[in-house]
Amino acid sequence: MVRVKLFCLAVPLTLMLAACGNTWEQRAVTGAGIGAGTGAVAGALIPGISPLGGAVIGGLVGAGAGAATSQGVR
Repeated sequence: MVRVKLFCLAVPLTLMLAACGNTWEQRAVTGAGIGAGTGAVAGALIPGISPLGGAVIGGLVGAGAGAATSQGVR
């Protein structure tokens, strides 16, 4: 149960931080980095997902969220 709570906390925080940057490219790269780090931690905590798999999934989601946001969204 604690792992689920950590995951549910990490996902919104990652999405909020995905918009860091002034350009589209900066936001995508920043989102990918933050997502990969968060995904690696989540992958280590959630049974059945490896840290590498979590990092890949988190990086893709973070890059997508960062690229989809505009500079004015915070």
